[in-house]
Amino acid sequence: MTLTPFPLDAAQLERGLFDDRRRRNREYLMSLREDALLQNHYLEAGIGSQDWHLQPSKDSSAARGLERQWGWETPGAQLRGHFLGHWMSAAAREIAVTGDAALRAKLDIVLDGLERCQRENGGEWVWAIPPSFLRRLEDGLAVWAPQYNMHKTLMGLVDVHRDLGDERALVMATQASQALLRWVRRFDDEAFQRILQVETGGMLEVWADLLEATGDPVYEELLDRYYRRSLFEGLLDGRDVLTNMHANTTIPEALGAARAYEVTGETRWRRIVEAYWDWAVTRRGTFCTGGQTSGEIWTPPFAFAARRGDKTQEHCAVYNMIRLADILLRWTGDLTYADYIERNLYNGILAQQDPRTGMVAYFLPLAAGERKQWGTPTEDFWCCHGTLVQAHTRHAGLSFYSGDDGTVTIAQFIAARGRLMIGDEQVDVRVTPIDDAAYVGPDSNAGPAGDLHRPSALRIRLTVSSATPRRIRVRIPEWCSAAPMTSGALPSEIEGGALVMAHDGGGQRRIDIALPWELRTVPIPDEPDTVAFLEGPVVLAGLVDHEVALRGETASAPDLLRADDERHWSQWRSRYRTVGQPRSIRFRPLHEVTDEQYAVYFPITRNR
Repeated sequence: MTLTPFPLDAAQLERGLFDDRRRRNREYLMSLREDALLQNHYLEAGIGSQDWHLQPSKDSSAARGLERQWGWETPGAQLRGHFLGHWMSAAAREIAVTGDAALRAKLDIVLDGLERCQRENGGEWVWAIPPSFLRRLEDGLAVWAPQYNMHKTLMGLVDVHRDLGDERALVMATQASQALLRWVRRFDDEAFQRILQVETGGMLEVWADLLEATGDPVYEELLDRYYRRSLFEGLLDGRDVLTNMHANTTIPEALGAARAYEVTGETRWRRIVEAYWDWAVTRRGTFCTGGQTSGEIWTPPFAFAARRGDKTQEHCAVYNMIRLADILLRWTGDLTYADYIERNLYNGILAQQDPRTGMVAYFLPLAAGERKQWGTPTEDFWCCHGTLVQAHTRHAGLSFYSGDDGTVTIAQFIAARGRLMIGDEQVDVRVTPIDDAAYVGPDSNAGPAGDLHRPSALRIRLTVSSATPRRIRVRIPEWCSAAPMTSGALPSEIEGGALVMAHDGGGQRRIDIALPWELRTVPIPDEPDTVAFLEGPVVLAGLVDHEVALRGETASAPDLLRADDERHWSQWRSRYRTVGQPRSIRFRPLHEVTDEQYAVYFPITRNR
């Protein structure tokens, strides 16, 4: 079964954890000044600050220059200008999903400025870096990833066109691509393959996007030129070409191959994507969080113990691997990809966003006693800063899918609502996590697994309106410890890793679903007596300042924790402490940890 996500404006979050994080992200998108976002593009185009759209801020931060952008966006930095593309992509998605008029007005000002820069540069060059960076790249001189940087601006323009139908953005992107097309045509294949060894970002993906948007065969030519033989042919030959490679140099190329397959239909592109996933995930394993990188590098297969440190799990890699999992979910309908997404949403995307400020942690430390290091609103602008603002505009789009047979699939248990036109009929779906106050109680459909009303279960209320009979497919997550239990009027059966319900048509139907879970441990693959504790998909962090061994038996390690107070819980119990240990350690969800020192892995030593 192939799946199609609901249209962007047909799936919205409702109030809850993920919407809180989205709102924090939206506040940040709005807080950045248009002239600061454009500062490096203006400078490259020779537009003086006296001509910028906004006058200098009178805000108290202006005295320190914090209304401008620094870090990687400092004028003169070699990646200057990269963040604007991320910002445009994030703004476009947020506007498309929510209809945010204020953010749309801000985006229009940014597009006005970018269009002016392109005009001042002669009608093509739209970037914040000079053409000389490409000359340095071709001559093998030191320069920091100009194609990676340039891709971000093209990505932003393409996303504004695709998500919002903005033709001006498409014109700017196609005009800008002419300069790159002439540059690429200067090299024979061997010379250009050498150039491709320096990070290109998602250039392959944007060429596929522009081919789809325009039908212009020059983008098919560019797709072929950006085919990175050393990576793709190694994957197709069945070799591990990822171990110890820079992870987020290669993940965007796999995403590009996926888009190339979707646009051209050429099966070689799909085989590359499938081989990439096989080597990146299936044959490699993951940390307990779902991530697989350390120091931006692919960890060797199932060899994670020595790679725990203060720079584990780069946010960019988490975000882009979620995107890749979503593509494979859509191609196959296999809900194990949704399991991967869920684990990384909680323990990557949420865990690496400060819930107070909305800022990002470039890495997620997995060594005991470390702290997350948060970015700042205007003084860092790392690559992960860019993927952060995009990630939190996409949660609703991961929730609902329609199948080619009209089946509606619920892939994530996020508070959200969706509506979909299937033929002339509108189907409405709503997912609501429920707590004790909202609980109705079990009925004859509760089944043999026991009482639906139990603390150790994720409970959701699913409301579906459909005029005609329809199948509703709900993912049974990999952490589910027993058969799902239901309370409501819809008959159900388990099929292909999903709870499938038959809506009989004729109006609204409601069903409460309990997905039982047990507190469980996940060992680090190459050190099986060192474990992490998980509640459903959520990794629990122990608040410690150094590595602490727990006394007990590995097989019964979940018994070493006890919930603090089982009377107060909603979606997850979430608060635990150790029992029977020399010292008491408190545990809380990793995605709630802010400035505390913590550990997620604990050696288990047998009692003597």
